[in-house]
Amino acid sequence: MPKAIKIYHNPACGTSRNTLALIRNTGQEPLIIEYLKTPPSKEQLIKLIRESGLSIREALRKNVESYENLKLDEHHWTDEQLISFMLKYPILINRPFVVTELGTKLCRPAEVVLDILSAAQLHTFSKEDGEMLINKDGKRIK
Repeated sequence: MPKAIKIYHNPACGTSRNTLALIRNTGQEPLIIEYLKTPPSKEQLIKLIRESGLSIREALRKNVESYENLKLDEHHWTDEQLISFMLKYPILINRPFVVTELGTKLCRPAEVVLDILSAAQLHTFSKEDGEMLINKDGKRIK
């Protein structure tokens, strides 16, 4: 039995919804953590970022008001300070992070999740914008 899949999800985000749908297209139901309602702890956040192979800056969501207001593009901020901002303003955490038995990834674009799913895709799959990712044979197109 595969380890439970976790997705740090924002239902308002199309990439996050597409990622969740790709997970469900394997027949598995992940543990859904709506990180804006239930943010990760400092330790969990650091672990997600580290295991995904990203830097703290790469895990920051840049196209949100709080990023601009806090002037987080300035390079004097330490990793510790950036983590503190992400904990205080969870909207700054880029998403969706997915954790499976095969690893942890920030799934942007959504099809990145296919690299860490151990179960096959069961059906054709197109993203919300119509881009087809999985063909009728359950094979990845892109």
